[in-house]
Amino acid sequence: MKRSAGILLPVTALPSRYGIGCFDAAAYAFVDFLKAAGQTYWQILPLGQTGYGDSPYQSVSAFAGNPYLIDLNALVREGLLTEAECIAASGADTEEVAYSALYANRLTLLKTAFLRSNMTENPEFTEFCQSQDWLEDYALFMALKAEAGGRSWEHWAQEVRMREKVALSECRRRLAQEITFYKYLQFLFYRQWHSLKAYANANGIRIIGDIPIYAAYDSADVWAHPELFQLDDSGLPKAVAGCPPDGFAADGQLWGNPLYDWAYHRKTGYAWWIARLSASCALCDVVRIDHFRGFDAYYSIPYGEKTAKNGHWEDGPGLELFEAARQAIGDYAVIAEDLGFMTARVERLVRDCGFPNMKVLEFAFDSRDTGNRNAYLPHNYGENCVAYTGTHDNQPIVPWFCSLDRGVQQQVRAYLCDRFTPDECIHKPLIALLMRSPARLCIIPMQDWLGMDDTSRINTPATLGGNWKWRLHEAMLSPSLQQEIRSMTERYGRTGEKEEQHENISIHD
Repeated sequence: MKRSAGILLPVTALPSRYGIGCFDAAAYAFVDFLKAAGQTYWQILPLGQTGYGDSPYQSVSAFAGNPYLIDLNALVREGLLTEAECIAASGADTEEVAYSALYANRLTLLKTAFLRSNMTENPEFTEFCQSQDWLEDYALFMALKAEAGGRSWEHWAQEVRMREKVALSECRRRLAQEITFYKYLQFLFYRQWHSLKAYANANGIRIIGDIPIYAAYDSADVWAHPELFQLDDSGLPKAVAGCPPDGFAADGQLWGNPLYDWAYHRKTGYAWWIARLSASCALCDVVRIDHFRGFDAYYSIPYGEKTAKNGHWEDGPGLELFEAARQAIGDYAVIAEDLGFMTARVERLVRDCGFPNMKVLEFAFDSRDTGNRNAYLPHNYGENCVAYTGTHDNQPIVPWFCSLDRGVQQQVRAYLCDRFTPDECIHKPLIALLMRSPARLCIIPMQDWLGMDDTSRINTPATLGGNWKWRLHEAMLSPSLQQEIRSMTERYGRTGEKEEQHENISIHD
């Protein structure tokens, strides 16, 4: 694979008229910007339907797309909505993603389009519904959740919660129209996304998607397939996911997701995970798998604990899962998110899989590890990795640098051989440092190209509220920025112009 570069920007952060970035003209314009800037990749965050907390890593389905990303203008052009209806439902355009207005109004607006669509007579819709094995359970789950006022499935009637056959048959009869509506939303999502992806690929831009390792408890996956998870006979988790205490979090991190029953998955030949990987590879050209170390060993916390202190480590499926997936679906492109404390076993798993791992520059100057052997220092990178200034979970690079104590700032400047660049412009030499590293792929968050402050941070881990809201403004994608990005990309040989359209970034013989 040729050296190449890309930009990290969530779809939700695109400019838009109706409160959130989506698959509208601004998305196509961003593809044009990437192409003109000499980029090869657009990295996004998970496209899944968000729930409580608005996090794309806590979705109500491992397979369903987020209806908020549907382009309303396309529905206006089809005569299913009016512009006035879209404006009224979206409220005033804001500088942040308007989750409250979306939650209150967006599905009602889309329901209006559905009722006007006569979609049940559309053969393309029928074919879509028949081709998606997960769709029936998802649509029923969402219809039941709406009927229950949004409450988690653990609070539903006993016979529905435990999926008794007679009860579910009655629910399907009673909620037939609602079930079709949720299928319609997925039909629109997939149709619009595949159109955007096709446009990106035709213009030499490949999409890097993202798979959260865990499913949310309040999801169609857990409700419909409890056998895949460590649940007791009443449907409650036996143990949940998280991270142990460390120097950053004295109590650890209690994520709360149910853990997989890997023994059951092994008996099925990892069928559910293979289906999930296959679906993700159909959505995107490359897939970043979040918290990759959880496949080697995962942290198990007894259900009901208030912190992560009393958890313990259990063995995950290891290489066996990824070999089974390769046998089932062929070669596939994955980036392994192996950040945090890595054991020798995890490092060996990443090597054995052949997947490129992640290197984050902000981790290179940890005050606890300032030696020149730090794996995140660019001179220590190998080729088979993806280099980042930071990720969606980190501060943008300028406020990160400004937050360092004076001694660490001096270490950064010494590494850069740069004493004179003003703090507010430090993103430029730091990006250049990564771009000239050995890493085959270099991904820079859009906020770092813009040198933005902390108000542009996407997520602060272990916090609830205020996250996932940042939005780009159209004026930020200026011709001068485009030329600056292209010049640096060309300077360090990262335009990837000779790369074949679908070359795999993994190393697989």
